Amino acid sequence: MASNTSKTLTCAIYTRKSTEHGLELEFNSLDAQREACEAYIKSQTSLGWKVLPQPYDDPAFSGGNLDRPALKKLLADIEAGKVDVVVVYKIDRLTRSLADFAKLVEAFDAKSISFVAVTQQFNTTTSMGRLTLNVLLSFAQFERELSSERVRDKIAASRAKGKWTGGSVPLGYDIKDKKLVPNPKERETVNLIFKRYVELGSFQHLVDELDTRKIISKKRATIRQPDGGGVPLTYGPLAYLLKNRIYIGEMGHKDKWFAGEHEPIVDRKLFDRVQEQLADNAIDRKARRSESGALLMGKLFDDRGNKMSPSFSTKKGVRYRFYVSRALTRGRIREAGSVARASAIDVELAVIRTLRTRLKIDKETADAEIISTHVDRVKLSKSTIEISTTPNAKISSNQLAIPWQSRQTGSASVIESKGARQPDPKLVQALLRAHAWLRDLQANKFETVEALAASVKLHPKVVRQELRYAFLAPTITEAMLNGGQPATLSLARIPKTLPLAWSDQCRALGF
Repeated sequence: MASNTSKTLTCAIYTRKSTEHGLELEFNSLDAQREACEAYIKSQTSLGWKVLPQPYDDPAFSGGNLDRPALKKLLADIEAGKVDVVVVYKIDRLTRSLADFAKLVEAFDAKSISFVAVTQQFNTTTSMGRLTLNVLLSFAQFERELSSERVRDKIAASRAKGKWTGGSVPLGYDIKDKKLVPNPKERETVNLIFKRYVELGSFQHLVDELDTRKIISKKRATIRQPDGGGVPLTYGPLAYLLKNRIYIGEMGHKDKWFAGEHEPIVDRKLFDRVQEQLADNAIDRKARRSESGALLMGKLFDDRGNKMSPSFSTKKGVRYRFYVSRALTRGRIREAGSVARASAIDVELAVIRTLRTRLKIDKETADAEIISTHVDRVKLSKSTIEISTTPNAKISSNQLAIPWQSRQTGSASVIESKGARQPDPKLVQALLRAHAWLRDLQANKFETVEALAASVKLHPKVVRQELRYAFLAPTITEAMLNGGQPATLSLARIPKTLPLAWSDQCRALGF
């Protein structure tokens, strides 16, 4: 990284401070670092050194990683050839990590950039200079780790004594003399949230009411985010708020809670009732999900990144399954993707059919096993379903895209009749597949049954036999979907040839 003294060398000054403390001063640590670096560069004027006016300041950023905006800007300017020399006050201002410094040195070497720390003179062009540099960095990293340990121990001891040690100030409190002090207006808001959750019994209704009342999260202005906070409350922040024991006068550290120095603002009886309600709702949600039979639960997302959760509606004793975008369930309609609500069976069938065909999975493998083994994530849009597979799929690309068209909003597939026994999954799958094949043939997607059979990698004879399920009497189809078929009925017991008359079909199948 030797400098070229025959020309003007542009010097970039990089400064950093780990905390926000003191940054509000007229002359702070960053100013002091820059002044010292400018003085050093001025002393090298005879060598052609010149200060680059562009400041590279990272206030309140740790030296333990490279995720810093000014440092990224500096590296970009180095790549663009705007910098010849990087000047810092001390090495640890650039980084405190040996691994990160090795990356920076490599980047500097690639562009023949010189590196100077004004209070630690060394020459990086020699092996001894590099050794000295690495020794200094080793001590810087050791000091950082030692400081972190001291801070963690101090925080644990302070929390055990009930003291506030910093962090995001919860709604309902302000900070005064480094202590939590109730904010009268926000205190009323917090108590309202607790009371209304007990009365309404669900997050969805609570979110709707809070939006109507224009209740938002606490505003938190920091140097990095001057306009932080002050956003509508959603499920996650609300759940955190309702479980936060700070409101009953306790202070926590990791999974332990201690009596706090601050004043509680929520009655303990009300807090305990909320915890009971939260626990009951969690059990109910788990039970509903386990009963829903949703194959893609936790794996399906809309095209704006919102998770799509299983849901259902009941009409005239018949239950219909859906997947619904969480943006929709939380009242954030504008944040939902192009498909906010979709028929569960339509989506699941499309995914299962694609996986069975592409991965050549036999019929004996259960649908749930296919999803759990081979599917990592599914993204749903108006015209496409994108499947991200796991390494178990063992295919060249882990992305499968299939054309798909959602039904009109409000449609879904029947899955069970209220009070009836569960439908036979194999019967339901056979019915759905037969109707899907029939739709494809009617839409001229395939000219012949042979072409359809080739696309699904089945013998035409098998396809013809299974297509007969699409012509079953409506009463038979509804009973199979609702679980109301005779206990003795199975795929094996359905004859390969069925009468065309629906009444004859009913008699033949025992309806």
